[in-house]
Amino acid sequence: MENTKKTLFGSLINKNHYFYRTVVFSRAGNKVALADIEHPQQTTDLEEWMGVVISLADGEHTLQELVNFMANQYQQVPEKLAETLESIVERLVESKMLLLSETKVQLPYYLAAPIEHLDLDKAKKLIKEDGYVLH
Repeated sequence: MENTKKTLFGSLINKNHYFYRTVVFSRAGNKVALADIEHPQQTTDLEEWMGVVISLADGEHTLQELVNFMANQYQQVPEKLAETLESIVERLVESKMLLLSETKVQLPYYLAAPIEHLDLDKAKKLIKEDGYVLH
């Protein structure tokens, strides 16, 4: 039986699900932004917490690992950390920038790393071949 009732952060999201991004992103300095592969210099900044989640959404880690990782960033874990992460994950899933999976997901080349680390010609070619729809 799948463990989906009140598991992760007290929500219906399964803490054992893997999370992965569906958007091309930029990581310049401490800022994470959405990026347009056709116009890489044009980015849309994400709110800090959303940016952190998107940048970590590699399809190789579970939501519980996200919670553990974020908790380890603090000497004193913020009281509402779990609730904050839940809200962010839910909003990103609703906006289709993030998806959840019961199994690990290997991201395509153009989603696997920040746009600054991609060969743009290769990324554009693969996007076209895959029929990927830019978000």
